[in-house]
Amino acid sequence: MRLFLASYRFGAFRDRFVRLTGGPGPIAVIANACDAWPRQWQAAVTSDVRPLRELGYAPEVVDLREYTGRPAALERTLRRFPAVWVRGGNTFVLRARFATSGADAVLAALLAEDALAYAGYSAGAALLGPSLHGLEDSDDPAEVLPATGTETRWDGLGLVDHRFVVHLDSPTDPDGHAPVLARRFAAEGVAYWALTDDDVVLVDGGPPEVLRGRPGTRPVS
Repeated sequence: MRLFLASYRFGAFRDRFVRLTGGPGPIAVIANACDAWPRQWQAAVTSDVRPLRELGYAPEVVDLREYTGRPAALERTLRRFPAVWVRGGNTFVLRARFATSGADAVLAALLAEDALAYAGYSAGAALLGPSLHGLEDSDDPAEVLPATGTETRWDGLGLVDHRFVVHLDSPTDPDGHAPVLARRFAAEGVAYWALTDDDVVLVDGGPPEVLRGRPGTRPVS
């Protein structure tokens, strides 16, 4: 299994992203974490496509809304790509889209056979943990029903055994949710990774490795 899980885009490790994904080539972009914000959706896609193109990749948007109830079609589409890029937004909305399209099962199977690499940041990373509990203070679960027509799910994909605290010590967390959540997880004995926007969790066929862009200042449990 190959995973590149960041707080914000490539973190401080573009070189490791390129290496893990096998170098520039086609890459599927999933932006459905932004489905609750239709006016910002296209701008969000553009903001992620640009840095991928700058690295030499050929990004193509795969909109999970087009695959609702069609997991076999989604699998055929994703098999065309050596890597998938899942951007941030509302983790609960993203989880709902993964469920309704079958992306949760499809990607788990493709990753298990090493058919592609998965890169995700913020919501795209947090989704892979065992649970989404704790994220409700920064991501609004109430956006799920109007955006997707389904109820909120609180289970993550469980592809890693830690939960995520993202945007620690970051201007992308102006309300300071990240340190509060890190303290909560620590008090509850929850296994978690606390990531600044420079940090990345990397899985390359073995156990997870935490790459620190600014070493030695954040808690890891």
